[in-house]
Amino acid sequence: MNIRFDRFPQGVTKAITLSFDDGREYDRRLVKLFNDYGLKGTFHINSGLLGRESYLKASEVAELFQGHEVSIHTTHHPFLEQSPQEQIIYQVVQDRQVLEEIVRYPIRGMSYPFGTYNDSVIEQLQAIGIEYARTTASHGGFHMPENMLHWHPTCHHKNMLDVADQFLNLNQRHSRMSLLYVWGHSYEFENDQNWELINQFGEKLGRKRDIWYATNAEIVAYMKSIQALRFTMDCKVVHNPTATDVWISVNDKTIEVKAGSIEDLG
Repeated sequence: MNIRFDRFPQGVTKAITLSFDDGREYDRRLVKLFNDYGLKGTFHINSGLLGRESYLKASEVAELFQGHEVSIHTTHHPFLEQSPQEQIIYQVVQDRQVLEEIVRYPIRGMSYPFGTYNDSVIEQLQAIGIEYARTTASHGGFHMPENMLHWHPTCHHKNMLDVADQFLNLNQRHSRMSLLYVWGHSYEFENDQNWELINQFGEKLGRKRDIWYATNAEIVAYMKSIQALRFTMDCKVVHNPTATDVWISVNDKTIEVKAGSIEDLG
């Protein structure tokens, strides 16, 4: 019995997630483009900056990001690795509380301000229930993260077209989950006058049946559900104790394991 955790929802092997920081006014235009192309984004917001010049207003956040994810970026965007423990906790917890009051769902993820962190920061995040945190250390690849609390993206959005064709034409000898993770800031599109990057990216990779378009939180939740599967010692029977349908490979055949089900894999 050869079982592999190599499938995203609907049995596909490719996923795309996009992640943008700061909650600036140009997120409005970016969200519209995402919606046009069927892309999904996670938007990391500094709640203490909402309402300031060039930033979004708190009153528009919930509606604007419907279908996407609102996540933490700390209240005031400090260097966390230079902060005392109390400030780390305050900046993350307060941001979470304010944003949850706005969007009315639990927030358990974030991106690091300035992309900087250290082991002490990660330890504090674990203690207060943060499940993932994105860095700015692009690796150029499509592999899944080894540790969600230092989740390195594929590339900055200025390089999104450089990897788009490579991802689209990915041909793997052995199937595995492949994730294209793009990060950036919406105001950079405006500053560089290169909004066409999103249009070209969407034309190449938007609305494809063999790609899962997901937020950061959706990817984390799905991976947790896969890891929660329970197998008999001979791996011929599996129990999915979660409320999420998951897909796996069994002897190179794609199998759906429905939420709450016990499946005989033969």
